[in-house]
Amino acid sequence: MPATGPADARLKVFVTRRLPELVETRMAELFHVVLSDEDRKLSREELLAAMQDCDIFVPCVTDRIDAEMLADVGDRLKLIANYGAGVDHLDVRAACARGISVSNTPGVVTEDTADMTMALILAVTRRLPEGMAEMQEGSWQGWSPTNHLGGRIGGRQLGILGMGRIGQAVARRARAFGMGVHYHNRHRLRPEVESALEATWWESLDQMLARVDIVSVNAPHTPATFHLLNARRLKLMKPTAVVVNTSRGEVIDENALTRMLRAGEIAGAGLDVFEHGHDINPRLRALPNVVLLPHMGSATVEGRIEMGEKVIINIKAFIDGHRPPDLVLPNMV
Repeated sequence: MPATGPADARLKVFVTRRLPELVETRMAELFHVVLSDEDRKLSREELLAAMQDCDIFVPCVTDRIDAEMLADVGDRLKLIANYGAGVDHLDVRAACARGISVSNTPGVVTEDTADMTMALILAVTRRLPEGMAEMQEGSWQGWSPTNHLGGRIGGRQLGILGMGRIGQAVARRARAFGMGVHYHNRHRLRPEVESALEATWWESLDQMLARVDIVSVNAPHTPATFHLLNARRLKLMKPTAVVVNTSRGEVIDENALTRMLRAGEIAGAGLDVFEHGHDINPRLRALPNVVLLPHMGSATVEGRIEMGEKVIINIKAFIDGHRPPDLVLPNMV
């Protein structure tokens, strides 16, 4: 049976997935909370039933909540305190229209995701998975001058798609590796920020894609960014170029990317997110020039605990009658 904390009998908090033990313990101390006793993705019916029976709902990125579901939740639910920064799995406009507040946990995973972006850039360009597989299979025959030749990232030009917190953290790391930094963003950075990052802004995404060696996707998934890297834009890239995505899979046309990787029209890809969640294209999985990770960008102990702490602060503020510090408004998405 789910564990229930005793503290606040007035407002009931429901958490959809297992969280770090430290976070769950703190929640149980502070709130009247229903915690999951197993870590699994809840069905649509289970999500709806939970939202109908609580005042504060704590979902994760795996919990898709649309306008149709929100129309049936009734009048009890008052706050959706998302465990995570991205809210593209939530219909924020529909929630706000029903008087349901939405909060998230911005800024927590910035450094962790930027670290993973650099890890994927190195893994693809230096062919790390191929070397690891050879060692694990026991097929390595010893060193050779021409084996496992990858590419040096120093001196390469990195194009960052989306220059928010994470994009800027990636830029700082890229400069430390001796890469040139370029970016495309809805709004140009302030001159002092751009100068500190030694970054070149491209108003035209098409022009940037044609000139860089590595593309890092750090843009959120919105209607405006869906398939922003479509087949036409991917064809603008150099055949020696690499694509890395640690943001949202829907930003890239995955079928088009797969076709071009198979045809050698793009040199490689490092993907931590996918267009259809965990349903990965088997043709993509089979490619030797691709590094695939199971959405590990934010997977650090420190980051997940900090996410939980932000959720707790947002809930506590709401219960105390204050505006949650990380409130998400419709015009923000």
